Amino acid sequence: MKRIAVFCGARPGANPAFMAAGRELGAALAHANLGLVYGGASVGIMGAVADAALEAGGEAIGVIPRGLEQKEIAHRGLTQLHVVQTMHERKLLMNDLADGFCTLPGGIGTLEELFEVVSWAALGIHAKPCCLVNVGGYYDGLLGFLDHAVSAELIGEWQRPLILSAPNPRAALTLLATRSPPDQPKVLDESQT
Repeated sequence: MKRIAVFCGARPGANPAFMAAGRELGAALAHANLGLVYGGASVGIMGAVADAALEAGGEAIGVIPRGLEQKEIAHRGLTQLHVVQTMHERKLLMNDLADGFCTLPGGIGTLEELFEVVSWAALGIHAKPCCLVNVGGYYDGLLGFLDHAVSAELIGEWQRPLILSAPNPRAALTLLATRSPPDQPKVLDESQT
């Protein structure tokens, strides 16, 4: 692995542990010689991850849509900042630049980014690992719902392991580095991707 894409909130959240986990993940990426790919903001958990990666001497690549450049306050001190036109371009470029995905606490946009890359993995578009960092149990409800969806037979048992979970950033990086893709039926062939 060379780079990890991190999905997380542009807000700090109510629990100080969220920002602390962002800083911990940024520093851990740099210490593991892994580049950071993220949404390009200088605020919230996003800013904490980038600042910590840069302070530890790591690479931080941001990808931000022009429409969010002011709202999310684009980080101007990054290794690279890609300003794209749409959210679709943002997600596609982040996927292309990354070898795995790590999700810290965040809101609707964070969840949408996570589920898009997981659905791409389920379709066989990529085989990159995806891990939630379940800081303070933030994702307990989501993980429980995923298990419920498997028991309801709306998510295949082979799909459930596509979303790994770890209690902290270091454990997440270990999972991402050691995970092998689960056996899965290939939904799309190469001509459809």
